[in-house]
Amino acid sequence: MENTNALLRHARFTLDGAAHACLDLPALFGADYFRLPVVLRLLLENALRNMQGDERDTAVAALFGWLAHGTSDAEIAFQPGRVLMHDTTSTPALVDIAAMRDALAEAGVDPAVLNPVLPVDVSVDHSLAVEAYARPDAATRNLDLELRRNAERYRFLRWASKALSNVRIHPPGTGIMHTINLEQLASVVCQGDDGILYPDMMIGTDSHTPMVNGIGVLGWGVGGLEAQTVMFGMPTLLRIPDVIGVRLTGALTAGVTATDLALTVTQRLRAIDVSGEFVEFFGPGVSTLSAGSRCVVANMAPEYGATTGYFPIDGETLAYLRQTGRTEAHIARIAAYAERTGIALDPDATPRYTRVIEIALDRVQMHVAGPKRPQDLHPFGQTRAILSALDFTPAAGSGLPRYPVAIAAITSCTNTSDPRLLVAAGLLARKARQAGLRVPAWVKTSLGPGSPAAADYLARAGLLDDLAAVGFDIVGYGCTTCIGNSGPLPDGVREAMAAGAIHPVAALSGNRNFTGRIHPDLDLGFLMSPPLVIAFALAGDAERDLSREPVQTTADGQPVHLRDLWPDEADIDAALALGLRPADFRAAFKVASANPAWQALQSPDTPRFPWDAASTALRRPPFASAGAGSQLGRYAAHPLLVLGDDVTTDHLSPASAIPPDSLIADFLVARGDDRHDLNVFASRRGNWEVMMRAAFYSKSLSNLLCPDAPVGHTLHAGSGRLEPIWEAAEHYRQEQQAVVLLAGARFGTGSSRDWAAKGQRLLGIRAVLAVSFERIHRSNLIGMGILPLRLPEGVTPTTLGVRSGDRIEIDAPADTLAPRIAVPVRILRADGRVDALHATAAVETQLDVRLLRMGGVIPAILSDTLRPSPTP
Repeated sequence: MENTNALLRHARFTLDGAAHACLDLPALFGADYFRLPVVLRLLLENALRNMQGDERDTAVAALFGWLAHGTSDAEIAFQPGRVLMHDTTSTPALVDIAAMRDALAEAGVDPAVLNPVLPVDVSVDHSLAVEAYARPDAATRNLDLELRRNAERYRFLRWASKALSNVRIHPPGTGIMHTINLEQLASVVCQGDDGILYPDMMIGTDSHTPMVNGIGVLGWGVGGLEAQTVMFGMPTLLRIPDVIGVRLTGALTAGVTATDLALTVTQRLRAIDVSGEFVEFFGPGVSTLSAGSRCVVANMAPEYGATTGYFPIDGETLAYLRQTGRTEAHIARIAAYAERTGIALDPDATPRYTRVIEIALDRVQMHVAGPKRPQDLHPFGQTRAILSALDFTPAAGSGLPRYPVAIAAITSCTNTSDPRLLVAAGLLARKARQAGLRVPAWVKTSLGPGSPAAADYLARAGLLDDLAAVGFDIVGYGCTTCIGNSGPLPDGVREAMAAGAIHPVAALSGNRNFTGRIHPDLDLGFLMSPPLVIAFALAGDAERDLSREPVQTTADGQPVHLRDLWPDEADIDAALALGLRPADFRAAFKVASANPAWQALQSPDTPRFPWDAASTALRRPPFASAGAGSQLGRYAAHPLLVLGDDVTTDHLSPASAIPPDSLIADFLVARGDDRHDLNVFASRRGNWEVMMRAAFYSKSLSNLLCPDAPVGHTLHAGSGRLEPIWEAAEHYRQEQQAVVLLAGARFGTGSSRDWAAKGQRLLGIRAVLAVSFERIHRSNLIGMGILPLRLPEGVTPTTLGVRSGDRIEIDAPADTLAPRIAVPVRILRADGRVDALHATAAVETQLDVRLLRMGGVIPAILSDTLRPSPTP
């Protein structure tokens, strides 16, 4: 391809008298440009704008070379324009930065030189717990409790916003990060200081960052460690992605929701083993979906295994921006840019994709997913059949159903950011109220919208009182139950559980239902739409077949079926027209941002954070130093743990409530904390000593070295004793013995939390050998200097049969490491036998190689900062 320096040209146009310009990509590249998926057109624009010379020419040639086979091994650099974080991923990242500032000061360098160079928005949304519920003051009570419990950590965040450039904190009550991104932060098209227009592209330290793909913004989730490299100006290197095209035809039928479509997409894409590919939606069916519906589907990209779930810009995008209060001038600029650069939706086009699947929207039905994985899709009336297949025989006498609905939560950005879903729930509540139906006492109900504007449009439509009448008062504006901050179970449920009389179930509108995710004592949960959550709450029995049986029977003996309660599409449209006002979205956000309790929190004004040695929330981490060193090399290691398939980041580093009877609780109580008010694990991510002890602390995690061991224990080979995992790791360290971890398929599925990898590094794990890795966790392992290795086809931890006393020899010297290189591995059996195999380094880019050689992200950032500037 001809040198791009000579080819670059700009299209110039005028809107309302204002001159604009943008890269004229169609003129530059002709017909081949339109053969690229839109996501690759956006990566092409990013490369042209941010690269120079030969590097740019190589990237452009590689992107067009992708067309030949729909795949590529070539790498390109991606430079996002901004970073989005939440409080429990930003806290460890900002703690790392504070510690790196200390390291710089100790090396004689001004600590204030270390600052993010990109805008970083932090949403404080992950610490709101559902303590108060089913009462009108629930939101106020829960917010007050959140601020009291997390005051020390929040003061640290306020310090960071003052001490660091480009860091902006959005306080508790302003909403969920992805909803804030949709309603407040996303510009869709940006304008530079030179007047040139370009696409809004970003990354976020949460796996559900792709939600913004629903309005045409290219963004995806990364680990906190990868985000640190980006915020300090390094591009993120990625292999040019495979792109799965999902062709949508037809239209959703009446009664079927965007939730049902998202769950269907999740099932279909997991069935073809999507793992890290970009997904792009195209075809005539796309135009029938509102932007709100698209965002629901895009949000669940991590659940269907993808990096993105992208929908190109069209009239529905513009309608959403208008609905949420963007100016007409800005909307016109977006429309003009999308058309001139060829990134607008063409419903008749079929670009080149790596693979295409088709989903007929008119064949999507009402569904639930679960009870343990979001890809396990079922008709909503089949919960009885699913639960009846479980091995549970209840003790008699509780008076509750065998599988009671213990938690019914309208929760998560996934399904509360689309006003249509909340209005549908409100209308179902209205009909239930009119019929005199009430939620049974054993059901814990909650409504946690992603946006404070929800209260305004629901109230204006007259639906807030209807929701409250059936127990769904607003409990606050944050992630709540979706991330495990569901608060305590009702007393009657806990007592019946202790007696073995029930097996409680959660019904929620969230995006994940892994064992222990929603509540540490719950292993069953069904994902469903917000109106269906209310229906199951009213039934109170997860075994109720709502497709046939009544939800409840009225006081006068009349059965009330789901079909009697389900809202008509016309009624939803009428309520939306009555309730929605574009001005609400900015106004509600502004009011919430001015929370006086947040503004009153005092914080230091120094360039270095003053650590408190007595703190159980914030401690300077030991890995924040330039000399951490590479863990590569040739060594023989003991297996610290051997795990099976689908180990989630909740298993690796829990986020939910700290059990008062746990070893972690003992550690905190010994340092002065109240055993009955320990908050959640996520609130302790600024304290490495707590998080190291919390690593792998999960009731549902089975360690194949010792399957019957207590929670959080493993077998120490030298002594043969069962020990807490962190103690066994310390004994291996004292013995100067290396350790590794073995796991099955989809290791690290779930959230983006970097502590899932940091905990492993603190335990001394040098490599993880797994059947496969989820994308973000693989990146986080590399960010902590841990080598991820894929086992050969057909080889699993079970087939290897590794036992305590066996050792695993890995030959991965730093000087020969390369992307996807074969790494010799030998299993040195305790009885003298030796088995050999070749694993594949799950290393995708040269940046991955550099980070592993340096020992991780933090040593790399410090090394770059300490390196003398070149002499002019």
